[in-house]
Amino acid sequence: MNKRKELVIIGGGPAGMAAAIAAYEKGIRDILILERDKELGGILNQCIHNGFGLHTFKEELTGPEYAARYVDMVAARQIPSLLHTMVVDVQSGNPCMVTAMNKEMGLFRIEAAAVVLAMGCRERSRGAMNIPGYRPSGIYSAGTAQRYVNIEGRMPGREVVILGSGDIGLIMARRMTLQGAKVKLVAEIMPYSGGLRRNIVQCLDDYGIPLKLNHTVTQIHGKERVEGVTISRVDENLKPIAGSEEFVHCDTVLLSCGLIPENELTLDAGARMDEVTQGPVVNDRLETTARGIFACGNVLHVHDLVDNVSGEAEKAGEFAAEYILKGHNDWGVAVRPKIPQKTKCTLPEGRDAGSQLICIGCPVGCLITVKRNEDESLDITGNTCKKGEAYARSEMTAPVRTITSIIRVQGGEGKVIPVKTAQEIPKERIAACMKEIRQATVKAPVRVGDVMIENVADTGICVVATGNMDISK
Repeated sequence: MNKRKELVIIGGGPAGMAAAIAAYEKGIRDILILERDKELGGILNQCIHNGFGLHTFKEELTGPEYAARYVDMVAARQIPSLLHTMVVDVQSGNPCMVTAMNKEMGLFRIEAAAVVLAMGCRERSRGAMNIPGYRPSGIYSAGTAQRYVNIEGRMPGREVVILGSGDIGLIMARRMTLQGAKVKLVAEIMPYSGGLRRNIVQCLDDYGIPLKLNHTVTQIHGKERVEGVTISRVDENLKPIAGSEEFVHCDTVLLSCGLIPENELTLDAGARMDEVTQGPVVNDRLETTARGIFACGNVLHVHDLVDNVSGEAEKAGEFAAEYILKGHNDWGVAVRPKIPQKTKCTLPEGRDAGSQLICIGCPVGCLITVKRNEDESLDITGNTCKKGEAYARSEMTAPVRTITSIIRVQGGEGKVIPVKTAQEIPKERIAACMKEIRQATVKAPVRVGDVMIENVADTGICVVATGNMDISK
């Protein structure tokens, strides 16, 4: 392999791929993507739920489907990538120097005119939360549990308490329930949820999972395996209130307590860091203070929507291409990336579940009020788009949901393949649908869109694959 490249992109997730495509469209052809996993797509490969792509592709996709769109675009442009490759050091300069390693090539260095950092983010650990107790098995970050269930087809436990109400925690509450576990509750130390309002509805309310605001886990019980937790109410200073303790029996604790940018390489490169975003300081062209090194996506600051990650990464790819073509760049003034202000997710007090709905059609989560007239017609207010009105009418008459899950595969390279219902199914048929999905087995190879189950649970709707799987070699 040529050890000189015009542009090296570190990270093959949605940010890295979007940056590579944008740089290619600007005229840069000598591009290399370095990815530590076995395939491109990043964290999206394990995010099998829907809700992605509404802005980028104007349709709702699952994580693997969204990633596959970018993988196809990268392949169409013949942009090369090295998989199973770990980058261990990045240095700025003219040229920049990237040090990486993999099994085939050992330790190697690549000179690059510019580098785009797109390593994503990671979850906060239990140690950062100082929960008393031993270190028994059964404690996982929500993302680790997500990988076990959605990629490896393994269940981390059967009775679950989730600490933290970020979107990953809310989504895993639903996934664990759909796979047959009992989620006892989600505890959130703040007086509001850290996740989107629509995820409270479709991940907790739909399955009767309690959300305890102003609560935290103050003790984990068990030495060999988790046997339960003590949860306590907290005061306005987030301190546990004596006498409010409650023991909850469980064998698994999932931690969903926030994400932080993956920035060890950024620090090693000598880039100055922003205390607020916990990502690098950049100028208005997304270049870090380490000249020639650009940053985008969750490594720059944690985004709520992957669509926003892709949009920002496209700009980083364009700016990196312009830097390469000019041969230099006037660094300019440091700016803080525009971080969309996330609405504190509180459901209105006294909300009448019979006449007030949270729309799940998009991340906005409009509060919709529905009035049923004497002639059974509905007056709907509060929605900001037609999709909200359609959702409200459906929810008041015949509620439906799209189900995403996994199906076991015989003779494939992996154990399971992600799937979804081709259309929304009646809400009351979810349990029957999941029973069939959990019992189903299909044979490899499998391609996106292949029918896995016809007429699931007598709904007249198919279950289709949302990922690809080849035959084991």
